[in-house]
Amino acid sequence: MARVADVLDRWAADFGFSERRTIAWRAAGHLHDALRDAPPPELAMRFPRTASLPGRARHGPAAAILLRREGLDDAELLRAVRWHTLGSRKFGLLGKALYAADFLEPGRPARSRWRAELRARVPAEIDLVLAEIAASRIDYLLRAGRPLQPRTIRFWNSLVAG
Repeated sequence: MARVADVLDRWAADFGFSERRTIAWRAAGHLHDALRDAPPPELAMRFPRTASLPGRARHGPAAAILLRREGLDDAELLRAVRWHTLGSRKFGLLGKALYAADFLEPGRPARSRWRAELRARVPAEIDLVLAEIAASRIDYLLRAGRPLQPRTIRFWNSLVAG
C-alpha cells in the first residue's frame, strides 16, 4: 500500500495538485487494500452488499463501506477505493490513478520494465495507459477461462469508446 501511495504522490506532484488533494491521493493509496487480507466469506458476512462479487474483488467495496461508516465523505476517494480492482466507468481522475497505480506499483515483479514505462507515461497519457492495463487484465482473465465482471466490461468500453 505504501508503494501505491508513493506512486500516487509522484503523480499528484506531476499534476501540480494542492497539498490537500495530494493528501487525499496518498490516503487512497494507503487505504485501498485495508481489507485485502480479510477472508472473502467474512467480508460477505460483514458487508452483505459485497457478496455478489468475486472473492478477490470484495475488499475494495468493503473498505469503502467501512470508510463511509467511519465518516469519510469524499465521494471520489470512496469510489476509487471501492472499484480499484474492477474499474468503473464513473471514475474521476483519482479512481483512474488508483486503478493504474495498483497495477503499476514498482513492487510487482512481473513485466517490471513494461510497468515502469507505463508509470512514466502517467499523467500525460493516463487514459491510454488505463486502456493498456485493462486490456492486460482482461486478456489474463480470458486466458484463464475466468468470467469478466459487467463493471469491468463497462469500464473497458468507456476507455475505448471515445
